[in-house]
Parts: sequence; C-alpha cells; structure tokens
Amino acid sequence: MRGIVRAALAAVRSADVLPSPNIWHWPEVYEVENRAQDVSGAIWAALAEECDWAGGLVVDVGCGDGFHLPVFARTARRVVGVEPHPPLVRRARERVVGVPNASVVAAPAQRLPLGDGEADLVHARTAYFFGPGCEPGLREADRVLRPGGTLAIVDLDGTAEPYGPWLCADEPRYRPSEVEEFFVAQGFSMRRVRALWRFESRDDLEAVLRIEFSAKIAERAIAAVPGLSFEVGYRVHTRRKPVGLVLPGGARA
Repeated sequence: MRGIVRAALAAVRSADVLPSPNIWHWPEVYEVENRAQDVSGAIWAALAEECDWAGGLVVDVGCGDGFHLPVFARTARRVVGVEPHPPLVRRARERVVGVPNASVVAAPAQRLPLGDGEADLVHARTAYFFGPGCEPGLREADRVLRPGGTLAIVDLDGTAEPYGPWLCADEPRYRPSEVEEFFVAQGFSMRRVRALWRFESRDDLEAVLRIEFSAKIAERAIAAVPGLSFEVGYRVHTRRKPVGLVLPGGARA
C-alpha cells in the first residue's frame, strides 16, 4: 500500500501505470491477504446493495491476479479483468481458466479495451483510484459504462481504526479527508464498511502487514493485533452514469 499511495501523491499524470509494490513484488503473500480480507463478505454485500451486476458486463479495473473475477463471474454475463502489469496478467489468466465468462486483458485504466457504453459495472478495489490524479481513469470508466451503469470504487478508509491510522502514519502526506472530498466533488455517493480480516496463522498475518507497511509501522501493527483477526474500514464510492440528456433545470431528454 505504501508504494501505491506514494505514487499517487506524486501526481505523475503522464504515467499510464502507478506501481503497486505489494502485489507486484510479493504476489504469493498478497494471495494470502486476499483470502484473509472480508471473510464475512461485508464489502460484497455493500456492492450488491448499490448495483446489480447479475446478467451484465463487469469490468474489474486493476484486477491484479484476478482474485475477484470468479466471484463476479458467478452471476455476471461476462467479466473482463483489466491489469497493466504483465506478470499479474498471466496469473489472472491462469486463475480464470475454466471460467468461460471471464477474461483478462493487459491495459491501463486510462485506456480500457472496450467500446462505448458496453459495461454495466466498472469496479476498482484498492487499485488505481486515490483521489486527485485519477480523473483520466474516471473519464474512461464513464466512456465504457452504459447509461444507468455504475462505477464502484472500493478503497481503504484512512479514518477507521486500526488500519487507517497505520496507513496515515506510514504516509503522512496522505489526507483521507481530501480524498473523500474529491469523490464527493466528482459526484460519488459513499458508504463506510467494516470488513473482518482473518488469517490462518500469525506468520500469515505478520507477512501481510510487512508487505503493506514500512518496517517500523508494520511492527507497530503486529504488536497491536494479539490474535489472528482485526477489522479494516473501507469506503465504497459509487456513481451511476446518467440516463438521457440532462437539460437545464434538471429535466432529462
């Protein structure tokens, strides 16, 4: 996480790809993290309340190694994972072998390989979107969404104990309030979700915290968690693409 936030805060808008050192450098440990995250399905429940992707086309932007693709594929007509990092593209494609309605393409969020108005849901989870600087990705998501389709961005809640303070301590330039204000200004609604992370062993828990934080903050986090689980706060931002032309006074054509 520390590398992604640092890259986003640098606001290198000319770059197509913001590095994600945790999953790029330690994909096996990140797999352990994915399995531990949201074991009660709180994020999935929140997403389902905001948008119904059953029978539709889902685009998972920054899909990484494709962990979430089979979940969407259970009910979606078609799922497309979009990932810019070639090693992760290969891993994601291996994951969806045998999932006939899921595929993975190599591309950045700013240039999605889909036509205009094709998607019912564009989803990005702790991937490309960290507030200011992500406008090109937001515009591209709107392009591929059908009228009435939903853009859903799931991100960590920097205000929620205990993970949020660890994140802010590791990245003091990261301002959760500024990120939230950005999404409000972009027309998103927001709901906060508490998700349970539960690990099979202390070794797994400690390994995950060590790829997410600098050594000092990781040791602080490890000391603060006595068992195998803790809650993590998320923000679920959603924005629905308008249906029809918006006329002066708010009427629609």
